[in-house]
Amino acid sequence: MNTCPQDTPTPSPYPPYTPYPPYAPYTPTYVPTEPYGTTYGTATYGARSYGLHEAETVPSLPRQGGPVRRGARRKPPARPAAVRRLVPQALVVAFLAGGTSAFVAKDKAVELNVDGRRRTLHTFADDVTGLLAEQGLDTGAHDRVTPGPGAALSSGDEIDVRHGRPLRLTLDGRRQRVWTTARTVDAALRELGVRVEGAYVSVAPSRRIGREGLALDVRTERTVTVMADGRERRLRTNAATVREAVAQAGVALHGEDTTSVAPDSFPRDGQTVTVMRVRGHREVREEPIPFGERRTEDPTLFRGTEVVRSAGHEGMRRVTYGVRTVNGVRQPARRLRTEVLRQPEARVVRVGTRPLPASVAGAEGLDWEALARCESGGRADAVDPSGTYGGLYQFDVRTWRELGGRGRPEDAPPAEQTYRAKKLYVRRGAAPWPHCGALLNP
Repeated sequence: MNTCPQDTPTPSPYPPYTPYPPYAPYTPTYVPTEPYGTTYGTATYGARSYGLHEAETVPSLPRQGGPVRRGARRKPPARPAAVRRLVPQALVVAFLAGGTSAFVAKDKAVELNVDGRRRTLHTFADDVTGLLAEQGLDTGAHDRVTPGPGAALSSGDEIDVRHGRPLRLTLDGRRQRVWTTARTVDAALRELGVRVEGAYVSVAPSRRIGREGLALDVRTERTVTVMADGRERRLRTNAATVREAVAQAGVALHGEDTTSVAPDSFPRDGQTVTVMRVRGHREVREEPIPFGERRTEDPTLFRGTEVVRSAGHEGMRRVTYGVRTVNGVRQPARRLRTEVLRQPEARVVRVGTRPLPASVAGAEGLDWEALARCESGGRADAVDPSGTYGGLYQFDVRTWRELGGRGRPEDAPPAEQTYRAKKLYVRRGAAPWPHCGALLNP
């Protein structure tokens, strides 16, 4: 039987495979709190830096001796101790790298401008409110923050903070307290809409305004018309008083000269001021002092009868007046001083209080009512159209007083008027009443 060469096994040139003994259990020796190896870089997290270490040099493994049998399973080579120590370290580096990425992602570079002072800073704040709190910036109702306090922050944003400043502003004579975020007087006036062309400003427009504010007096330019000595003068002025504006118009005030508005008042735009030329002098006059009347009761005289005991005399006084003319027109005189030269003497009058007699002999039994109806219609206060006669019986004043009457007859009581009429009848009969006298006889 012939044998094929392929069927005959070929002896192996390698010695038989002998397995290695198993490795001992691995005991880690890496302590994370200690630096390991040589640092090859740093990672920053917050305010701390961490070193990234490279592994120690790993010694080359010895090659296995002996032939390797084909088709035999080989065990994986064991990890050296240095490699085993490198694995936890790599995990720490990976953790730090991930935390650093999140840290960097929340950091923002922004520009903060506080009252003109700019600076670039890094912040982890999410919005403007957080940034202001982080920087210790307090804002009030008069401060301006752009963008608003609640606006979200992104890297590259610009935040503008302007603090309010109080101004004690006197504008054209009117005092007020205002707030501004401007840092100079000129900028504040523009912000408030105040016209500064031709205006008077009490401080330099370029002056800076501190946080405490300042007092500011501004007088804008106005048009004022001055009327003086028959001429009209129109001017543009920022004067503080009417007197100053009149002087700027070239008009001088002398002596008691004044203006149609108070000279120390503030001149308003479009106002017309008239200059009044005042000329004055004094006048001395002697004037009588009227005398009074003193009345005394006299029981010996019939009621309604008056007797002048003393006629009385006027006094005399010397009066000094101030007389003024305004633009040539004389004004009412003003009394300045009074000196009494002679005292007045009062008139003394005796007034009767004795009751009137109930009747007058020789005049009783006559129809006095009929006479009164005929003369006056029976009205005790009647007065004729000429004003000469009055009363029930139409006495004239002269006759009335000859009969002892006082004042005018129409002012006396009806009983007194009848009594005086009876006395007149006893003296002259019915002649005083030529038309109605016949009615006395029943």
